[in-house]
Amino acid sequence: MNTIAHNSESLKESKVPLSASVLAALQVVKRGCDELLIEADFATKLARSEQTGTPLRIKLGLDPTAPDLHLGHTVVLNKLRQLQDLGHTVIFLIGDFTSMIGDPSGRNTTRPPLTREQIGQNAKTYFEQASLVLDAARTEIRYNSEWCDPLGARGMIELASHYTVARMMERDDFTKRYKAGTPISVHEFLYPLMQGYDSVALKADLELGGTDQKFNLLMGRELQKAYGQEPQCILTMPLLVGLDGVEKMSKSKGNYIGITEKPNDMHGKLMSISDDLMWSYFELLSRRSLEDIAGFKADIAAGRNPRDIKVLLAQEIVTRFHSEAAALEATAEFDRRARGGLPEDMPEQSLSGAPLGIGQLLKQADLCASTSDALRNVDQGGVRIDGATVTDRGLKLPAGVYVVQVGKRKFARITLS
Repeated sequence: MNTIAHNSESLKESKVPLSASVLAALQVVKRGCDELLIEADFATKLARSEQTGTPLRIKLGLDPTAPDLHLGHTVVLNKLRQLQDLGHTVIFLIGDFTSMIGDPSGRNTTRPPLTREQIGQNAKTYFEQASLVLDAARTEIRYNSEWCDPLGARGMIELASHYTVARMMERDDFTKRYKAGTPISVHEFLYPLMQGYDSVALKADLELGGTDQKFNLLMGRELQKAYGQEPQCILTMPLLVGLDGVEKMSKSKGNYIGITEKPNDMHGKLMSISDDLMWSYFELLSRRSLEDIAGFKADIAAGRNPRDIKVLLAQEIVTRFHSEAAALEATAEFDRRARGGLPEDMPEQSLSGAPLGIGQLLKQADLCASTSDALRNVDQGGVRIDGATVTDRGLKLPAGVYVVQVGKRKFARITLS
C-alpha cells in the first residue's frame, strides 16, 4: 500500500485558517489514498465550504464497459460515501458518451468502442448497484452525453485546441505504444479530453479515480483553468488486487468478487485471499477504524489465528451487500464445508449422453467455463466425484447420480442419463 503521508508544511500553503473539523475531514479523505493533489488547495476548498455552508462538488466517472460492479469498484465508492457523510455533493457520472470512445488507460492496444445499445444495457444496473454503497437520495446521477453530444464538431475543435500533442504523448501508455510501433488511433486522444471536459461541465471541486486514471484527472484541472474555472483537486485510490494476489481485480481476469454475488460465494472468495492481502482489503474496503485494524494486527502478532480476523472481514462485506443474517449463515456454511460437509443449497441438474466425458460433464453443468478449464481443474486435483478426487482426464461417467465438486465452492448433484 502506497499511502502518501502529507506533512504539515503542505497545509501551511492553505489560503485560509483550518479548523479542527477541516483537519479531521482531511484525515478521513486521505485514509487509504495514493495521492491527494493538491492537498493545500483541497484544504482551502474544505475551509471555504465550512464557512459558506456550500457543499463541495465531488465527481466520480465510470464507463459502463461491463454490466456489473465488483469490490474493486467499491474502493472509490467507499471514499465517495465518506465524502457524502461529510456533507458534500457526490456526482455519480456514467460515461455513456466516453464509453463509445474507449478508455486507453493501461492499454497496449486500442480498446474497442462500445455501441450505444451495449452501453445502455450495462448502464441499467450501474447506479442500482452503486447505491449499495452510496446514499442514493444524496447522489446526483449524470450522463456525460448531456453536454458531449451538444458540443458538436466546432466545440470539439475548440476543446482540442487547449491541449498539445506533446503533452498528450507524456501519457505513459501512449509513450510505450508509440515507441513499440503499436498503432494509436486519433480518437483515443479524445478520451482524456472528454473526461476532462466533464469536470468543466460539472464545475467539479474534486475528482476521484484509480491510480491508472491520474493523467485523465489532471486533464480536468488543465481544462478547467482554460475555461476560467478554479481547478479541481484530484484524489487517486490504489487499485484493489484481485483474488490471485497479483493482478488488479478484473472480471476479464476472473479474479473478482461481484457485489451482487450470493452470500456464500462472496464469503468463500474473501476467505480465500492471502493473510497479507487481507490488510489491503481491510484498509480499502472495511469501515472499521484504523485503530481497530492495528488492534487486529497486534492480536495476530500475539498468536491469534489470522483466519479469525479474515472471518470478520468476510462477514462485514457480506453484511453490507446482503444482511447480517446472510453473513452469519455464510460463515456457518463455510465452516461446514471446511469440515468436509456438503452445502445445503447444492443445485441439482439433469444431463444426458451417458457415458459422458468428465470435461463435457463439468462444462454442461456450468461448473467450469469450458472443457479445457475442466481438464485443467482435473490436472490440478480440483475435481471430486462423490468425495473422491478425479485424476483421469479421460474419465467417462455412466448413467447415475453423482455429487460433483470443483474447487472449494462449486458443487452440484448431477443425474446423468
